[in-house]
Amino acid sequence: MTISSKSRSLLYPVRSISLPTRLHPNGLKIEDELNRLKSSETSSHSVETIQAGVVGLVELYNSFQELIQCPNTQKDLVQHQNGAFVEEALEGSLELLDSCANIRNLLCTIKEQVQHLQSALRRKGGDSSIQREIGNYFISRKKMKKEIGKNLRKLKHMENRVGSSLFLDIEQHLSEVTGITISVFKAILVFLSCQDSKIKPRGWSMISKLMITKSASCKNVQFFSDMGSVDIALGDLREEIKNNDAKVDAKVARRRLQTLDDSIKGFEAGLESLYKQLIQARVSFLNVLAL
Repeated sequence: MTISSKSRSLLYPVRSISLPTRLHPNGLKIEDELNRLKSSETSSHSVETIQAGVVGLVELYNSFQELIQCPNTQKDLVQHQNGAFVEEALEGSLELLDSCANIRNLLCTIKEQVQHLQSALRRKGGDSSIQREIGNYFISRKKMKKEIGKNLRKLKHMENRVGSSLFLDIEQHLSEVTGITISVFKAILVFLSCQDSKIKPRGWSMISKLMITKSASCKNVQFFSDMGSVDIALGDLREEIKNNDAKVDAKVARRRLQTLDDSIKGFEAGLESLYKQLIQARVSFLNVLAL
């Protein structure tokens, strides 16, 4: 996803004071990993790119933890503003954990619906069962759309708070790490909410307004079609069954469901590792607070 100049100034503000990051190898490693993640945002828009972004975040948080655990860093954190920054970092880490957990729950919900549909489509002569599962799927999608909008609003609120009053290198790093994490979370949520360009569902305008730029909207980014293509295939299949069409063919629906299932599994694996890293980062800050 492309980040506007205004948003980028919030996510990646100019370092104010403190020693150059190059003096600390972990700090330099963090900057290298951040640069790779930022470049991937603008290089291409694909499911694979977002999944790679999640993997990159796992590596980034691992390096960030190593920096937090350094004695000199911990000393600076304790002395700076009497530990106020650590308190803020703990609050932010809790919000990121909450967002990550919510996204994982959304993925789990869709995965269950996909599995039910795949099972129904494998059964011969189960048109009524297929219709019922398709109906359940669309009901679930409607509820999910509301949850996605709610989570995007929370992320936008977090994004607006990132990047103020930076005095230490560790503050700068945390600001950028938080910013790129929010961007990746947003990308996953848009992937889950997006419809094919043939479908203009109610509520999409609200979701698109919560995105960073228009270039990140479904109508402009080709890859955001897994969810939409499944919706179209299932809608067409339901109509064929309803009209007793003798040419009912579920091959397209099965193929698109499998593609979506594969994408979800990729996200789940990455987010599980990321969630563990977020927990460890929070523990590291708690340990600093206990010094």
